[in-house]
Amino acid sequence: MTTHLTTGKVDLPSSSTMVNDKADFSILAVEDLSFSDISGNRDDRLDGLIQSILHRSCKAVCHLATPCDPDLRTLVGNIASDLTADLEARLLMAAPFKGHAYNTRSKGRINKPRVTVSANEPLDAYARDILKWTSKQLSTHLGADSAAPLFESFMLFVAHHIKELVRRHGNTGFLKSEDCRLILPVANKGMKVECTDIDSADSDSSTDFYMPGYVNPTDFFSVECGMCPVVSSMEKQAAPAPHLIFAGAEMVGHPDDYTEAELRLATKTKALFFNQHNRRFAWGLAVSNRTIHAYVFGLDNIWASTAMDISGEKGRQAFISLLVNWSLCSIDRLGFDPSIRYVVDRCVGGPYLEIDVHGMDRSTGKVEPRTYYSQRCLGATDHLAGCHARYFAASTSPESMDKPAFLIKDVWMTTGSGPAGDTRESSVLNVLHTEFDKFSEFSDSFVQLVSAGPVFISQGDTIVADSTATAFAELPSTVQNVAKDSDNAQGSPSRCVRQHRRTVTKWTGNMISEADSESQVIVAVADTMVALNAVYVKCNILHGNISDRAILLQQTVDGIKGVLAEFDYASYAGDGAGAVEAPELMLFQSIRSLDNPRAIRTPLDDCESLLYLVCWLGTFGVNQAQRAAYAARHAAGFELHLPIKNWNQGTAAHIASYKRLHMATEAIFCDAIVSRMSEDEDSPLQNLAMDIYRVLFLHPGCYGTIWLSNRQFARVMDVDIRAALHEVPVINGKRDPLVLRYAFMAAILANLLGVLARHRDVALAALAADAANTEGGS
Repeated sequence: MTTHLTTGKVDLPSSSTMVNDKADFSILAVEDLSFSDISGNRDDRLDGLIQSILHRSCKAVCHLATPCDPDLRTLVGNIASDLTADLEARLLMAAPFKGHAYNTRSKGRINKPRVTVSANEPLDAYARDILKWTSKQLSTHLGADSAAPLFESFMLFVAHHIKELVRRHGNTGFLKSEDCRLILPVANKGMKVECTDIDSADSDSSTDFYMPGYVNPTDFFSVECGMCPVVSSMEKQAAPAPHLIFAGAEMVGHPDDYTEAELRLATKTKALFFNQHNRRFAWGLAVSNRTIHAYVFGLDNIWASTAMDISGEKGRQAFISLLVNWSLCSIDRLGFDPSIRYVVDRCVGGPYLEIDVHGMDRSTGKVEPRTYYSQRCLGATDHLAGCHARYFAASTSPESMDKPAFLIKDVWMTTGSGPAGDTRESSVLNVLHTEFDKFSEFSDSFVQLVSAGPVFISQGDTIVADSTATAFAELPSTVQNVAKDSDNAQGSPSRCVRQHRRTVTKWTGNMISEADSESQVIVAVADTMVALNAVYVKCNILHGNISDRAILLQQTVDGIKGVLAEFDYASYAGDGAGAVEAPELMLFQSIRSLDNPRAIRTPLDDCESLLYLVCWLGTFGVNQAQRAAYAARHAAGFELHLPIKNWNQGTAAHIASYKRLHMATEAIFCDAIVSRMSEDEDSPLQNLAMDIYRVLFLHPGCYGTIWLSNRQFARVMDVDIRAALHEVPVINGKRDPLVLRYAFMAAILANLLGVLARHRDVALAALAADAANTEGGS
């Protein structure tokens, strides 16, 4: 059984206001969510990822929730101790007889309550439920369905006490009202996590989550849950909006099911990352019978706590301490980002986000903090691990959000620092702007940098640059100890420090995944190829991250234009840099990059990524309306086993093997990929995909993707080329044609530019005809 801990957003006093006797707490709630609602089939790729980055039995996991302020830590400790004593006393009162297993210590000594408690029917009822859960004598194993209501009673018991115990211990002014919250169950057992636009408050559509990057962003509309006073009539809360969910909890009946519980928990946590744009990391709980483990889902690591056995007092106290810490710590300890704030203001057309950016302004050269406002998320993070990139259409005032002037990218990158503290992307963009200011034909081919810099958050009385090193400093993991410079040799992402940064560029337009038609996609892809070639020829720079988020659509007086973005993984050709190992890149990465991350990158890798992007958009849709139609066909039972889905499942080697198979011959590519791209025969994207494929994979001398024998190699290659490729790998007497084609790179690039130019002319003619028909019809 799946449970979600959810957080309610309520109106609170300003941050300087402290808690007093009349202050109310905001809400954290628990919600049961059916596994089948959003997860679909078992995700073997996610399962493998979990096992590779999971660190078990980390004693410091629960300490991550402790408040930074030492006075508040003392208060929390005292509250947890008193709450534990109260619970133990009520458990003794609820035990059916003195010889009951709970009442008996070793050697026949009888437990006696440490405190005297008065009768309280709700609390006593919760205690009786907790006794059923904790008592080993009553049942050897409790099933997940039986344990769920008892688990909820434990949380309700703690929630009833928090506020009163804060008053009892006295608050000296160090506890802020926005840091007070309650943990409550949610009454709705079958709520689905929906995916809608921020400003579509009333939308009830839901979309499959396994289509990365192609589902609408989160509904940020807050259900008005109001204040929650601690009274005896406290009930479970109604299902909250998706952005209010705090954490998931998975319940299984037997320890042998823990692996499956972890997979389900990770699936729900992935949904949290997707739905919550202010999520830095996430918590989770796995409950097996009477044992609880807390989980922290970082960007490259998952940490599991030591077991909390609630059949013993020590385990109950540990779990109570965790719940109390969650109730009274600052929101950054819960995994949220305080520099992205959700605001409800109906005067400006609904809820929106306030986003703080501390970046160096390119025009002034000064670090100027600024707050931006957004009602649109163009792309939410769709991976459990990785850089967790998010994109917002933003303006400098709430009143102008309908006409965004900027695009903000929020990302956790492992890249090293460039000049003046720039990231690789900002350094590359500065180079491009300097170089291409001389060439008017390319001056608008790339996004225009405004500012870039780290995200700063408050930890106690200290302001720090946010990173995995500061966020997880208390956890025993290599993630914060082994930093990696992006200009050095490749390493595993789990051994890197990620810095939380925001980049602001001038608004260009929507991403290519929100095109109006296939013709717009073709124009944008052709323009991107021209820009990629210009960057390589004039600046010796390789892009390395072609995806649906790397190409933007700009409306011009002449129509549509493709603009190149996303230079986080760019590198200089010939510097020996290989491909980046990152889960968010695998879908569109070239076969060689997936096969061998140490392989030297070339422009052909970016060209190959363009082909995969065209195939993916052609299959699932170039905009949300087409993707909704695909989802409807999928729901009806059609297209469940598309071969192209293997490009986004499994390990890098798994994806590479499928791509190599699908690209082996023209017949296989046509049958497995192109024939399934569109309901319309001979669609423009199908024709484009076939022509790009022929240029990249059917060039004389490097046909297909199947390894060539030495005899074949000698027959198709002349002596000079063989000498230049003396390092071509030989496996079982064969050579890889994907390596052989490097010798023909100049010819392949020239051919590809020509093919795309022809398709672009046809697409522009189609767009002009559509515009003329529209004007004639009006």
